[in-house]
Amino acid sequence: MIRPLDDVRIPDGDEARRWAEQELADPRYADAKPTWFDLIARDIGRFLADLFDSDNGANVGPSALIVVSLIVVGALIAALIIWGRPRRSQAIRRPRGDLLGADDDRSAVQLRADAERSARAGDWDDATILRFRALARGLLERDLIDPSPGATAQAIAREVSAVFPTETSPVRNAAVSFDDVRYLRHPATAERYAEIAATDDRLSALRPESVTA
Repeated sequence: MIRPLDDVRIPDGDEARRWAEQELADPRYADAKPTWFDLIARDIGRFLADLFDSDNGANVGPSALIVVSLIVVGALIAALIIWGRPRRSQAIRRPRGDLLGADDDRSAVQLRADAERSARAGDWDDATILRFRALARGLLERDLIDPSPGATAQAIAREVSAVFPTETSPVRNAAVSFDDVRYLRHPATAERYAEIAATDDRLSALRPESVTA
């Protein structure tokens, strides 16, 4: 229903200004505000338009226009490369805390040390679990595998096999030992721990063929 004009209240000057300030404070206006790069690009566009304007074209030689245009285009490309896109070579990979069903942000070195400590104490279950996590963490730190969040031991073993095919069988056996202890509650043994530790040591010393070639 359309209200009659007589029912519409017209604000005075102060109230109208306050309404305008409240409206402009809405976040959508801030989001729509052009960035400094937008402003520079707009000014450069206007500058080029003025250069090629018929009134100014007679005063500026064709060679000068071409040189100026190349400088401006080069500056725009450089700005896009430097500020428009983050360079991947400078990206810092943050350590992931989730590892094989546990929120664990220890490094591979720390996990190996803790595994050895448990092994010396005769706690083969804990030693086996920690050593396989050390194996996975070490490969993550070297950017040789990139398992999805929540990846299982078998999924990690498949990724390791793709990088080091010769270690396919030992890594799968290590993953089975981890699952047996972690989920099936089968007791670990000193022999199974020694096998995982030996596999971890070999993987730590190996380099992918693409790197060594």
